[in-house]
Amino acid sequence: MFPIRDHNPSGRRPYVTWTLIAANVLIFLAYYPLATSDQALMQIYAEFALVPALVTEGYHYHGFLTSMFMHGGWMHLLGNMLFLWIFGDNMEDEMGHFGFALFYLVSGLGAGLVHYASGPGSLVPTVGASGAIAGVMGGYLLLFPRAKVDILLILIILFRIFTVPAWLVLGAWFALQLYSGLGADPDMGGVAYWAHAGGFVIGVALTLPLFLRLGGAGFWTRNHGQPPHPEAEYRYDATRIPTVRKVTRIPTVRRRK
Repeated sequence: MFPIRDHNPSGRRPYVTWTLIAANVLIFLAYYPLATSDQALMQIYAEFALVPALVTEGYHYHGFLTSMFMHGGWMHLLGNMLFLWIFGDNMEDEMGHFGFALFYLVSGLGAGLVHYASGPGSLVPTVGASGAIAGVMGGYLLLFPRAKVDILLILIILFRIFTVPAWLVLGAWFALQLYSGLGADPDMGGVAYWAHAGGFVIGVALTLPLFLRLGGAGFWTRNHGQPPHPEAEYRYDATRIPTVRKVTRIPTVRRRK
């Protein structure tokens, strides 16, 4: 189950969101084809990923920034960019281009610090924009809790699209990160749950001044908890397949006398 779009496109062109998506894709395309083996890929990660143990040793601080623009594979990249595409434009709309760019970077750096604090001796390289995007999701939840989000539910062979409020999707996602983080071992690799949870909380905290300046609960009341511009309408039309009539032909049987 994952979101595929929201019902409130931004009121202005989200140049920063587009630029961030382009930067992540281009950087991935620049280094991933060079990883002709797992060893070559790990050498790239060792240089540019966030490795907590190296930070503890007193160097490799650039990994907090460079790791935000690296990904471990195509699905990792596409999943993160989908979330940024869905939730980033409305946040940029409210924060402005420069404000959103700063918000994104600070959320990502803060998420990296939380991840480091969860396992400062870990030698596992960490890559991905998900900490920064988690901050975007946290801010989105605070500003637009009742925005409509379409989610794709996949149950073996069943594919269905449901429309649910943002608070349900994002609240469930955050709860999952907390639950999974409690049982995760930072030395074993896998998903950086604490970076996700930390980025989400940081995103809420960074958005709070804007929320209060917009009127706090009054902002929710004026806009019904949704972005303050017209809602897009999506239609689910069944595919029109022309009906073909089947004509049954009964062959003529001749009798021999």
